[in-house]
Amino acid sequence: MRRSWQTVEVSAARPETARARTLRLRFPDVVTGVPGQHVDLRLTAEDGYQAVRSYSVAAWVPPRELELTVEELDDGEVSPFLVGVLSVGDHLEVRGPVGGWFTWTPELAGPLQLIAGGSGVVPLMAMLRSHSEASSDVPARLLYSVRSPDHVFYRGELDVVGQEDPQVTVDIAYSREAPDGRPAGRLTHEAVTASCFPPDDAPVVYICGSTGFVEAVAAWLVEDGHDPARIRTERYGG
Repeated sequence: MRRSWQTVEVSAARPETARARTLRLRFPDVVTGVPGQHVDLRLTAEDGYQAVRSYSVAAWVPPRELELTVEELDDGEVSPFLVGVLSVGDHLEVRGPVGGWFTWTPELAGPLQLIAGGSGVVPLMAMLRSHSEASSDVPARLLYSVRSPDHVFYRGELDVVGQEDPQVTVDIAYSREAPDGRPAGRLTHEAVTASCFPPDDAPVVYICGSTGFVEAVAAWLVEDGHDPARIRTERYGG
């Protein structure tokens, strides 16, 4: 982990949804890390006021770049600027990458079970990308709960991974509005059980989303018989 702040340049940006944007950041030196880690961003206003927020790494782009995906929050202090104002060529202060528990590498054995709520898919997408880049033969499943088709991050890439990689299954659950022929509704215990590897397969489980989402899904999995020691969680506020 790099503990000091450094200045990075926004080298590219692209929309993911109407309220979410992926930013590619170019570091002055080589930057390395593992899927699941995050970085801290620090913004400083003209009057000296500073705000620091943490964002998960969505992709590593060796040797000197990484990508973050930021969703604009209605009451956000930093995210509206990152999504709607920040331009390619602008500079940011960054610290990290940080984190060692909520991480995955292709060398880890066992099926890989990923469960995301909303923007919680970002660090899990970094894991799926690493799985693909390594041509891993570890079976992997992603259960992604999202409000509607318009809120799906990485839609095209998930479609390709789910169709072309025989080791990966992608299951998207829609809570408010679903495509024709698909049900809509809050994620249930039964749906999680049906979409996940069974406890006997001993998967390593990563859950990321709001606190309520993470606590509910983790409790269901433990109730199903999954080993709590193999369930790793990451929460974001709200």
